[in-house]
Amino acid sequence: MARYTLRQLEIFVSVAEHGTMTAAADTLLISQSAVAGAINALEHAFGAQLTIRRKAHGVALTAAGRYVLDRAKGLLHAATDLELHAADAGAELRGSLTLGCYGTLAPTVLAALIDNYSKRHPYVDLDFFVGPQSDVQEGLKSGTLDLAIAYDLSLPNGLRGHRLFDTSPAIVLAADHPLAIYPTLRLEDVADEPMILLDVYPSRENTMMMFSSAGLDPNIRFRTLDYEVTRSLVGRGMGYAILVQQPASNQSYEGRPLAVRPINPAVRSVPVSLIWPAAIKQSQSVEAMITLARQLYTPPVNAGSDHGDI
Repeated sequence: MARYTLRQLEIFVSVAEHGTMTAAADTLLISQSAVAGAINALEHAFGAQLTIRRKAHGVALTAAGRYVLDRAKGLLHAATDLELHAADAGAELRGSLTLGCYGTLAPTVLAALIDNYSKRHPYVDLDFFVGPQSDVQEGLKSGTLDLAIAYDLSLPNGLRGHRLFDTSPAIVLAADHPLAIYPTLRLEDVADEPMILLDVYPSRENTMMMFSSAGLDPNIRFRTLDYEVTRSLVGRGMGYAILVQQPASNQSYEGRPLAVRPINPAVRSVPVSLIWPAAIKQSQSVEAMITLARQLYTPPVNAGSDHGDI
């Protein structure tokens, strides 16, 4: 029999997330002495110091504390999941799920997942977040996101994922650009042309790595933080861009025609993965989203499957 309680774990997680016992006590509507007592009881049960309590500087976690935090979140998720589904023996999925998505992937991937999932599991409170890859990763680590769709490039340790599909970078030009007459283009063909760089991680790093690997230095004219602004500038003939995701219509937001040309020789494809924290046991609602994503986006037979910890 465990010598600790779920309530003690809940208090510990709150302290870790808020950084002070005072903030945790205010959030949980209990006294500071109750918070301190719960932490002391956990440390006694585990035989390890979990926190470093610094006067006027809040609470920091020890290595043991960080280990317990990851697993405590998983236990609390599992306990909530059990409570939600016990009454109907799991016949209907219930609970909540927050799905994150990297901004440029969202228009082509997110809507289909949300639409199909909502129809299959109408009792799950489904929400989503779209933003930069760094914010998506932080959301997974902090627990504000249950899982996310992102490029599988330089992901931090502690995440587990399943590759959904691969996508290839392409050169995007105004339809009347002189180079648009060619069915494929080399990086050498555009290296001296003005570039509109989508200056967000990891798109920026992937683009620059492609040119560096080819021994080239792109001529960057403008840097943007927005995918559609990038395409609009290209549509007006102000430069070309290297983009991974392509809308169904080859037109800019203003309706100007664009030409999308594959890169020859082909550059490394970019894997798109569904990712989640490795240490947390996923709820039934999260597992259902993983199953759905695998059904909608099945990679080629020889493309491999789970990455494991990435």
